Amino acid sequence: MQRRALLEAARDLVAEGGVAALTFPALAKATGLARSSVYEYFKSRADVIEALVAHEFPAWIGEVRAAMAAETTAERQLAAYVRRQLGLVSEPGHRALLALSGQELDGDARDRIRAAHGWLLDLGIGVLRALGHPEPRLAASLVQGTVDAAAKRISLGADPAEVTETAVSMVLFGGLGSARRHTQALNAQAGQTRPQPGGSTRRRTASAT
Repeated sequence: MQRRALLEAARDLVAEGGVAALTFPALAKATGLARSSVYEYFKSRADVIEALVAHEFPAWIGEVRAAMAAETTAERQLAAYVRRQLGLVSEPGHRALLALSGQELDGDARDRIRAAHGWLLDLGIGVLRALGHPEPRLAASLVQGTVDAAAKRISLGADPAEVTETAVSMVLFGGLGSARRHTQALNAQAGQTRPQPGGSTRRRTASAT
């Protein structure tokens, strides 16, 4: 229980202040333990980071896998792959993993992060292969790049719903398709009509006059 409490405190410290905030005095203060007691569970900050990665990454990947499994088509599974990851950005565990992934870590922590990213990529590869993509591994890497960029935007304060739906549209329809869908949504909200002289309205046309 004490070790779990230390890991939860470590996760919150990294999520809020980055790796620099993860110190043994801060862990002791957050858990109400003496600093010497913290050393009974972890010998160094690197040990804490390794344990945190081992604890948080499987749970994160499990969340994404479960969200995908709940969908009935490959296209919906791909959308779930994007949405669930971005839905986790606001949670402390995911924010901590984002902070850790951006660090130059050594040893087992680095290897665990690399392995976890590989497992995550395998989920994307599988669904893209099911969709018949000719280069599923390359495409999965590009999809994950979109997710990572969107996650960073959300972590910097952008509107999560807007960023998420834009990322999903980018992944499913590409940049041009995403822009067209956005325009269609705006047109639908405006009723796709415009006022004309004399109070009448005329439906917009695609061609210029």
